[in-house]
Amino acid sequence: MLENKIYSMLSLCQRAGKLCSGSFTCEKAIKNGKCKVLIIAEDVTGNTKPDFENMCKYYKVPMYTFSSKEKLGKYIGKSERAVVGIMDNNFATKIEGMLKQV
Repeated sequence: MLENKIYSMLSLCQRAGKLCSGSFTCEKAIKNGKCKVLIIAEDVTGNTKPDFENMCKYYKVPMYTFSSKEKLGKYIGKSERAVVGIMDNNFATKIEGMLKQV
């Protein structure tokens, strides 16, 4: 139930233009200080997760592991996405609160 609310919020965030997705775009948003919360898929491969963990730690961006690449992409209306970033404080606060409960 709570997962569905998170997906709905991510979808709304995407439609509002306050979501970045994909490794390159999210990395750029983190380094520019635009990304407020980062969500990484549970099924990422290779160095993706350690790279983003280090980057988020350095730039002080909260990072959460949630869902699969397929579902993250599906609910934001795109193909598979390993990483999504929320770039709005209000959306970030709401989604982060829900992610802490999952």
